[in-house]
Amino acid sequence: MSETIQQQAEPREDEQIVQQGVHNFSAEDEWVKPDRPELLEQLEWFKDQKLGLMMHWGTYSQLGIVESWALSDVDEEWSRDSVDWDYDAEELKQQYFDLNKTFNPLRFQPELWAELAVEGGFKYLIFTTKHHDGFCMWDTKTTDYRITGAQTPFHTHKYADVCRHLFDAFRDRGMAIAAYFSKADWHTPTYWAPGMERSNPTWRGPSYNPQEYPELWEQFVQFTHEQIMELLTDYGRIDVLWLDAGWVCKESRVSQDIRLGEVVEKAREKQPWLLSADRTVGGPYENIITPEQTIPSEAMNVPWESCITMGTSFSFRFEDKYKTTRQLVHILMEVVAKGGNLALNVGPQPDGRIPEGAIARIKELGAWMGTYGEAVYGTRICAPYFTQRCAFTRKDDTVYCTYLYPSEDTCVNDNIILPYTDKVTAIHLVGTEEKLPFHSDEAGLHVKLPAHEVGGKAPIAHVFRLTAN
Repeated sequence: MSETIQQQAEPREDEQIVQQGVHNFSAEDEWVKPDRPELLEQLEWFKDQKLGLMMHWGTYSQLGIVESWALSDVDEEWSRDSVDWDYDAEELKQQYFDLNKTFNPLRFQPELWAELAVEGGFKYLIFTTKHHDGFCMWDTKTTDYRITGAQTPFHTHKYADVCRHLFDAFRDRGMAIAAYFSKADWHTPTYWAPGMERSNPTWRGPSYNPQEYPELWEQFVQFTHEQIMELLTDYGRIDVLWLDAGWVCKESRVSQDIRLGEVVEKAREKQPWLLSADRTVGGPYENIITPEQTIPSEAMNVPWESCITMGTSFSFRFEDKYKTTRQLVHILMEVVAKGGNLALNVGPQPDGRIPEGAIARIKELGAWMGTYGEAVYGTRICAPYFTQRCAFTRKDDTVYCTYLYPSEDTCVNDNIILPYTDKVTAIHLVGTEEKLPFHSDEAGLHVKLPAHEVGGKAPIAHVFRLTAN
């Protein structure tokens, strides 16, 4: 957290939205139910998916530092903590913006990414078409600061239009597309205009007050609309417009009205199913609530999705430390039991490959999902939801209890108590289909595990199928 934020008695609204690059999330009672049948149907589809692959990839991967945020002077203290060379702030920002001149991911193979995602059990892709730094990963006509721009060496490659090839590859494998798009753009001179009040030091918002420079702000609004419409017109079916930079909104401390509803409704003329995730803003265009690097403390009966990193960073970090498969499954099951989807983030390498550590985790997660996915996909919340060791989900008349083991050294008892008190007539162990003996009392269901499941290293979880007929 920057000193600027620490020294303020009351954090400003835009600083409450994001702290150290992490967004907060809207409350359940702030969610606005759409009134269009096609959007309600799409939201039910979204809640069925449960597991999405999020990918932050851009020029910043070359340095292994946090995406974009080092450009913001007010976020200097935390965003530049991994910058271990001597730098002048202005020189650092110029070096960052010049990363497009060396970005050349020659080993990018979108089909391999898609195949790996399928193997991992992912159902949709969330990809950073543009982060706050303004570098576009598609062949936009709005700026030369793009992957297909003449200054970027990758622009002559057959996969140069990264978004097109990536989206096509994932759709060809049956996965849906969510287009991440930053509403802020720290590269375009209509947002960070030079020589303005907030040009130096920089902050997250525009370098000028939009109310004082309405013509300049209108140029930025039109620029933003044109970029969004390119993505939603020329790049095939998009299921979710995933909007970042929550401080860019009419209600922000420095009002930044980009008239989002106008462009979303225009896009829905072409793609009427389009969901909008206008993070932290609330209202009719935040169809999905998006906690970041956290899981809500209680279940939420609205569409939501936690974006959580597989390693320590959203962007690629050299020698990053990845969560274990056990940790990933436990995170997934807590999220799903509380009614959400998990957007699991992986940062690709600067050469276009997925890091080997991430590949291993994805395959291990996919193997687990291949056996136990029936307790995940297409489920809905079921009381008592999540109780630290037990994650409950429901699919029609079937209830699943995923009994989690904190570590492989955890003792596996032959008798397990599931805190579920509704009527149950049969319990099966998912993965073996064995029918298990049990009895019930006020504490719940006392289930006896088969002998071959007791002793030795604890599994990631035991998954029980509970039926009442």
